Amino acid sequence: MISQFFVLSQRGDNIVFRDYRGEVAKGSAEIFFRKVKFWKEDEAEEAPPVFNVDGVNYIHVKVAGLFFVATSRVNVSPSLVLELLQRIARVTKDYLGVLNEDSIRKNFVLVYELLDEVIDFGYPQTTSTEVLKSYVFNEPIVVDAGRLPPLGPAAIFMQGTKRMPGTAVTKSVVATEPGGKKREEIFVDIIEKISVTFSSSGYILTSEIDGTIQMKSYLTGNPEIRLALNEDLSIGRNGSSLYDYRSSSGSGTVILDDCNFHESVHLESFDVDRTLSLIPPDGEFAVMNYRMTQEFKPPFRVTALIEEAGSSRAEVILKIRADFSPNVTANTITVQMPVPSYTMRASFELEAGATGQTTDFKEGSRRLEWNLKKIVGGAEHTLRAKLTFSQEIHGNIAKEAGPVNMNFTIPMYNASKLQVRYLQIAKKSKTYNPYRWVRYVTQANSYVARL
Repeated sequence: MISQFFVLSQRGDNIVFRDYRGEVAKGSAEIFFRKVKFWKEDEAEEAPPVFNVDGVNYIHVKVAGLFFVATSRVNVSPSLVLELLQRIARVTKDYLGVLNEDSIRKNFVLVYELLDEVIDFGYPQTTSTEVLKSYVFNEPIVVDAGRLPPLGPAAIFMQGTKRMPGTAVTKSVVATEPGGKKREEIFVDIIEKISVTFSSSGYILTSEIDGTIQMKSYLTGNPEIRLALNEDLSIGRNGSSLYDYRSSSGSGTVILDDCNFHESVHLESFDVDRTLSLIPPDGEFAVMNYRMTQEFKPPFRVTALIEEAGSSRAEVILKIRADFSPNVTANTITVQMPVPSYTMRASFELEAGATGQTTDFKEGSRRLEWNLKKIVGGAEHTLRAKLTFSQEIHGNIAKEAGPVNMNFTIPMYNASKLQVRYLQIAKKSKTYNPYRWVRYVTQANSYVARL
């Protein structure tokens, strides 16, 4: 049970506000934004998703640069409210096509109508786009995709030699296109978030993949879809799992620890040929979520070294090597390394001919930051940094620095080797041939190298 729901911009502007129970003061949005903007508790740089101020619980998620926030005075389940906020963001995106401040402001009547159906007196009712179509009748005002910021190479959909920009999925699932015609197409994303921890000598200590197969359908008539995965896929470390989904070929080369499926997925033929059949509901949804802890080849090797260079100086060497095909390019790479708290300044030295790289020393949080615009597969990059301290070094300096943390996005690459063999759509007629787009995206969840 929640008392209020509101959406704030990155500047703290109130875009949407709904008070369901009148239990919390009207200035809660301002209190929340001040607290998040200037968070200084627990030595953390960012506010946690759940915190309490003067007896009011603030629960929030950040989606597309917007804060989706719920407040409550009672002891609600945080995970329930966090999931509700994520689903509200997803439903809003399904209706508006693109989720940003401009699209919400232009469609505030539609957004409020959605909220009135999703939440009643603070209690969640439904977050299904398909169910809401029966109750929400306002047409969305479509935001011109040309005005949106570029989504970058990660937002490229690919099928064979055909390419399509990611703005193709910025269409609303309910809007009527000009001319009354609807482009028949379906999008499938295999999104993987990987967590890897390297030892100081470069060995892998822990590794895990959290993946999801997401689908967004613009097909009329809701035809049946068959999605085929690797034939040599096994689920469970011994080739079986709690669900007893056994591989047709014994132990597969792709071994998932566990997985779960959307309620619309039928698994009759999954045991035989690893094929999922479903009638996709409206909107974006996760067909399958999976987890993998089997050994896999991490996309990057990260090594870090810090050495004393005098009584009050030290030198840091960071190396990154891209262990994937030269045909693949990683984007928006950020490497961060905490340094001793008594570090006064840092000077950086990039390799000769380096382009698209920036460095910075964050004095407030005492960490080095290295940003790379892109890294081509097979490439290796090195950064040297010279640190100056305000006092003499005592003890092992490596214990006071690190670990190194890395963030990145790699389009058209997946570490688990899970593949979509084919995407088959039930034909309505001989001429029915909708577009099918499949993309793979790998992102860093926790990519850490110890010193």
